[in-house]
Amino acid sequence: MPTPLILGSSSRYRATALRTLGLEFQQLSPDVDESPRKGEQPDALALRLAQDKARYLAQRHPGAVVIGSDQVGSCEQRLLTKPGTQANAIRSLQQCSGQLATFYTALALARSAPDGKIEITGDISVTELKFRTLNAEQIAFYVKQDMPIDTAGAFKVEGLGISLFDSVRAEDPSALIGLPLIALTTRLKDFGIDPLTARKGP
Repeated sequence: MPTPLILGSSSRYRATALRTLGLEFQQLSPDVDESPRKGEQPDALALRLAQDKARYLAQRHPGAVVIGSDQVGSCEQRLLTKPGTQANAIRSLQQCSGQLATFYTALALARSAPDGKIEITGDISVTELKFRTLNAEQIAFYVKQDMPIDTAGAFKVEGLGISLFDSVRAEDPSALIGLPLIALTTRLKDFGIDPLTARKGP
């Protein structure tokens, strides 16, 4: 019987990314507090949240392989969050104009054994983005076109957002969308799931 696969995220962007691997999966939203701890660095925050999400659902779905992922961006020592409104998106891009931003995309896979022991992994993919120097007209136009109010940093690199940058340096080009597929494929194989074969579990 194929191993059940669960994407522990409500993100439509992560679900779309995972579908490119051709695997059947269930999408569930974990109940995890995403508040950063005092003094917690962006990479540590991303990894903790990814593992918390994977662990939460693995405990409730024994035997399933659960994918947890989280992304935290920073620019000028400021966390880049989902803006929620056009005004906040404009403000975020104004603050990032001409600056270097770093995004940490964490991936965790977890599975609960019959004895309750949780097997869990943790990986981080780093992406560095150098913003162009943007004027108010360019920022307003971009936000109106792409409506990036539900993405960290207020941009969609898969859309017009790519024009906001002078350069993008990434270990995994898929990571910026929210799910690092290179690391995911490697970890899935460790759990007996190989997207390049018919093997979908032990």
